Amino acid sequence: MSTGGSRWDEGRSRWDEPLAPARFAASKVPLILVYFWIIKLLTTAMGEATSDYMVRAMNPVTAVLLGFTAFVIAMVLQLRAKRYVAWIYWLAVAMVAVFGTQAADVLHIKFHVPYAASTAFYAVVLAVIFIVWYRVEGTLSIHSIRTPRRELFYWATVLATFALGTATGDLTARTLNLGYLASGIWFSVAFAAVAVAHWKFGLNSILAFWICYVLTRPVGASFADYVAFPRSVGGLGVGHGAVALFLTFLIIIFVGYLAVTRKDVEGVAPSARPTHRRGVPTAAEYRPPYQGERLDERAYPPRPGRSPYQDGPFDERAYPPRPRRSPYQDGPFDERAYPPRPRRSPYPREPLDEQPYRPRPGRSPYQREPFDSEPYPPRSMDGEPRPPDGFFAWDDR
Repeated sequence: MSTGGSRWDEGRSRWDEPLAPARFAASKVPLILVYFWIIKLLTTAMGEATSDYMVRAMNPVTAVLLGFTAFVIAMVLQLRAKRYVAWIYWLAVAMVAVFGTQAADVLHIKFHVPYAASTAFYAVVLAVIFIVWYRVEGTLSIHSIRTPRRELFYWATVLATFALGTATGDLTARTLNLGYLASGIWFSVAFAAVAVAHWKFGLNSILAFWICYVLTRPVGASFADYVAFPRSVGGLGVGHGAVALFLTFLIIIFVGYLAVTRKDVEGVAPSARPTHRRGVPTAAEYRPPYQGERLDERAYPPRPGRSPYQDGPFDERAYPPRPRRSPYQDGPFDERAYPPRPRRSPYPREPLDEQPYRPRPGRSPYQREPFDSEPYPPRSMDGEPRPPDGFFAWDDR
């Protein structure tokens, strides 16, 4: 058992491994952190005080009907939810605490069943639920609650544990005459022993979890009865109504804290869990990329107006070009420092003649002799050059 971020479903038994088809659904239960056990103890004590107050303030039958109605409404909300929601889940647990206490008290008060017999009866009921659950689903892990059928098994188990814990606490406090305070202390010691056995000696996590889950009921109920009952029966005489209101206020505070921080949402790394600051991705929004889940593109957005390489402010125009200045010297830069002079050669100083070497008419541009328009006379048909007229005298032979 851990009071930090370790999980109870990391035991050594194959019971801890859920079946493959259920691994892809959202969990309907929270992580088993220290907050889980604190709220669980508060709800058990609140359920005991609320049940005792209702049966004394109104007709017991009416009280049981009201408790059953509230239990049904809370279970409908929980079963219709798609994933774990803190206030819905703990509302269901609180209503199970109230109705489970009434179910255990009805056997003793209405039907006069001894506490020893009711304790044995609810122990058998719990064992039967565990056997059927395991034979049908192949796992008893709390973190395998990802299908509707497993969730029904889970809540049937929770209801049986509340009834068993109530009957066991009344057995030790009244039948064995240990009193409420002594019973609360003894059950607290048993709770701590199971926790140490799991933490130090490797007790199976599922077995340790369900033993502690049963023990939280007599622990919370015994201390609630000790504070609420009058001094004549070994209590402090605060009253059941006052105890119920105070415990309800504490439960609202803790559940509200978990609803905001989402620290008990399964499947989220502790470093990725959001804080109280706004703008931080929630557990539902962030998924590590190495687990095959969706990556939030804005998980680590760049800081606006800051350099990504240093802590100082980042100026996007840290080194803008200086206007009208040379990039190679400190002096002023004249964009037209050396403009070409109009109608002048860039090399000599004489005036530039736009046509310094235009060809003269009737002359070759490469020699000074007169230019012959026909320097190469046309050739004859046989390819030989044709002589000029009168060059040879031909006889007609």
